[in-house]
Amino acid sequence: MSKAKEFDSAAPVLDVEHLWVKYDTHTVLEDVSLRIDGPGEILGIIGPNGGGKTTFLKSVLGLIPISKGSISVFGLPPEKARQYIGYVPQYSKYDYDFPISVLEVVLTGRLKRAGLFRRYSKEDKAAATAALETVGMAEFKDSQIGELSGGQRQRVFIARALSNDPKFLLMDEPNTGLDTFMQDELYRILDELKTKMAIIVISHDIGAVSAHMDKIACMNRRLYFHDSKEMSREDFIAAYGCSIDLVAHGMPHRVLETHLYAHGADDSACGCGCSCTPIPSARIANAEPNTTDTANADTAAADAAGTPEAK
Repeated sequence: MSKAKEFDSAAPVLDVEHLWVKYDTHTVLEDVSLRIDGPGEILGIIGPNGGGKTTFLKSVLGLIPISKGSISVFGLPPEKARQYIGYVPQYSKYDYDFPISVLEVVLTGRLKRAGLFRRYSKEDKAAATAALETVGMAEFKDSQIGELSGGQRQRVFIARALSNDPKFLLMDEPNTGLDTFMQDELYRILDELKTKMAIIVISHDIGAVSAHMDKIACMNRRLYFHDSKEMSREDFIAAYGCSIDLVAHGMPHRVLETHLYAHGADDSACGCGCSCTPIPSARIANAEPNTTDTANADTAAADAAGTPEAK
């Protein structure tokens, strides 16, 4: 009988090769490849709603079947590597009227070690408390989870992911419900954690990703990744179906610029989330181009993406 494959600290944290995921006949992920060799960096993944970002994380966790390709985490198949992964889902389903304390919520992150029908040990409680200290919530450990604000709850759920001492952290929209101060604090925490673990963060906040992530990728069924924070205007257009502009209101961030686009061959709406009105192709063909606005938009987009054109 062959020996089961074990955790390999020398193997890449994540190695995804030509991944395809389909739901029935609908393709969600198409030929996605990505490799993360070790800790030290935070990868931010952005993209339109329905682009496959959450599906990608669930594939890495081994929670959904893949159609083609392969995924390896520390040299292991995803379902055998979960004990080394911390996961903060997009929505945490809790009955906030249920009388459960903050510490008890965080302890649920230790179930993989403690088991479903075993008492939590002193080690489990110490690890949970340490995780709460990391996110600045230790003083609330005896509070009921329902008494906290949305931002405080989110910090508790991050602590739950950290309680199992993961080597790889996956976060799906972790800044949901956080105000600006708490968001900055979150990214400060992640900046400290990345020295010990690889981190992937999915976010719709393009400006926060640009400011706080070490590398950026766009995902819209396919993955657009250049192993850096430098992404061209063309990559953003390919991922979002629209171009990107940069606006500053104290904190730099990207928004989608006003544009003349036929959103698909049938003039259907794009997936960019910009609430723009589809413009029939005939109108675009007859429109007078505004060269000044286009030049300004190109420069702003280049600045935002950090491309050579901006230098």
